Amino acid sequence: MTRLYLDWNATTPLRAEARAAMVAAMEITGNPSSVHAEGRAAKAAIETARAQIAAALGAEGADIIFTSGATEAAALALAGRGVACAEVEHDAVSAWCDNRLSVDGWGRVTVSDPASAALQLANSETGVIQVLPEGLWAADLTQAFGKIPFAFNWLGVTCGFISAHKLGGPKGIGALVVKRGTEIAAQLKGGGQEMGRRAGTENLIGIVGFGAAAQAAASDLAQGMWAEIAEIRNILKEALEFPTKEVYFPGWETPLECKATGEGPLEVLPNTLSVVAPGWKGETQVMRMDLAGIAISAGSACSSGKVRASRVLRAMGWGEEDAGSAIRISLGPGVTRDEVLRFAETWRAAYQKHRGRR
Repeated sequence: MTRLYLDWNATTPLRAEARAAMVAAMEITGNPSSVHAEGRAAKAAIETARAQIAAALGAEGADIIFTSGATEAAALALAGRGVACAEVEHDAVSAWCDNRLSVDGWGRVTVSDPASAALQLANSETGVIQVLPEGLWAADLTQAFGKIPFAFNWLGVTCGFISAHKLGGPKGIGALVVKRGTEIAAQLKGGGQEMGRRAGTENLIGIVGFGAAAQAAASDLAQGMWAEIAEIRNILKEALEFPTKEVYFPGWETPLECKATGEGPLEVLPNTLSVVAPGWKGETQVMRMDLAGIAISAGSACSSGKVRASRVLRAMGWGEEDAGSAIRISLGPGVTRDEVLRFAETWRAAYQKHRGRR
């Protein structure tokens, strides 16, 4: 049976638009810093991609600094600043935090000094969308970009991090988006590329692919594709719910209100569903589904590939066993109703088998 990929928050398949743009860029010979015709052609391709990303992100007039990914973008914005961040932030952000802010059972955080804080707009595990305070220094936009409507220029933040491979672009390219006039000290120094903020010859092929992917993602969002994906996600949620309420959905309910039904007080990403099956390790669930031809993820995975209890769910108040029994299903364009029902049927059968052994 054809494998089913339900781990879109980890990375996405390369869009046809990005692939075509990258193949065309491979024919461009020049170095973008060269002043001859070949160099100018390379520079023009980069500036076209920069404009495509700015338009898709609602960041016209802001500086878009290309990096190797959102992790480097976060480091460029946060290193040495002593920022505060929520306990549910991605490791690429929390690694730079001097002060960690607690969250409630829905994943909400209160910030007293936004100008010295960094927060995610959307959580990759639960899908919870955070309300960002005005004047925030930095926002992790990685999971939200291309999935929900927003504009960088309307968020009231100074910096934002984005990554190409989360919306159908290539891996290894991202960007730091900065309000024009903001002082950002370069960490990589040398030739003065990227407005003096990030030295080194630009990744022309990756940048061009990023631009094409961002443009296509914005078109999908405008045409209502993610609203359709939300409907399929809701079908999946209903298919996983049991009459006796044996599984829980962080972000849709809190650990103190596990019998609650319906949506929580916050919005969630249209493609994301976190599921807790108490007593069934997330790592085991991932392996069982992988053997069945379905790719999902556990609550959190470190760089070495070892699965551990979800730090995000623990911060939200879920117990150690529950946090270690979480999986994340994340959908994307092209995932069908029949496919999520196939997952639900496969997962329920494995779950019942697991319970029979307890």
